[in-house]
Amino acid sequence: MKKDSHIHWYPGHIAKAERQLKEKLNLCDVVIEVLDARIPFSSMYNNIKSLLGGKPRLILLNKADLTDKQELKLFIEKIKTDFDNPVMVTDAKNSKDLAPIVKKILELAEPKIQAQMAKGLLRRPARVMVVGMPNVGKSSIINKLTKASKTKVGAKAGVTRQQQWVRINKDIDLLDTPGIIPMRQDDQLAATKLAFVNSVSENAYDNETIAQELLNILSRKYEQQLKEYYNVDNLTLEDIAKSRNWIVSGSEPDIERTATFILKYFRDGKLGKFILDEIES
Repeated sequence: MKKDSHIHWYPGHIAKAERQLKEKLNLCDVVIEVLDARIPFSSMYNNIKSLLGGKPRLILLNKADLTDKQELKLFIEKIKTDFDNPVMVTDAKNSKDLAPIVKKILELAEPKIQAQMAKGLLRRPARVMVVGMPNVGKSSIINKLTKASKTKVGAKAGVTRQQQWVRINKDIDLLDTPGIIPMRQDDQLAATKLAFVNSVSENAYDNETIAQELLNILSRKYEQQLKEYYNVDNLTLEDIAKSRNWIVSGSEPDIERTATFILKYFRDGKLGKFILDEIES
């Protein structure tokens, strides 16, 4: 197993990526920031306020079905308190939350619409953009919002022609290209957690090291649950491989296979419902 657990991934041109994202944001009235509910703090961009420039933001904790609901409530309250933004939960399998999300978008956009009307402009639909880290489910949110309507409304006055807009209803237009928030690896713990949920390129880390680190972090809160799941006394790749009888030539435990399955099962929610971040006391 490799000993280096550092996430070696530095997406190029971060300044350029931020500039391009700001250009898209300038077209919109409301931003939906999608976070992974399993790592609600670690999947949040630490420079988001500066990036948005005070634009109204709705925080969606996606993949909520993969978390413990009672524990998630604590994170929702913490985020509301710390960031003074509305927070809602969602997942790809549930469409019941669509109406409340649409209602909240309209509520957040209304001050901007009213300000424009006060200047003598006609009322127009609210313009919304979805942003977030890679693989947090931005496209799923866009698909959910556009499910009822695929009407393309094309270029608008003062709006770049390359941008594609979809009419959600008579009151909302959605920019159908998700905004990728650039990532920095200054916080290696956050970067590691992003690797757990597949938000970092697989070329950036070693599966075996990351899988063992996942076990280490999970064991801090869910040790007994994991030991019972794997039927082991110690939460190591070696012991889990032996418990599963995943053996290679020479009776050695198949560490590579074990690491791959641990990461896959966690990402698919088969290990259990977990939240990896911590709320500081």
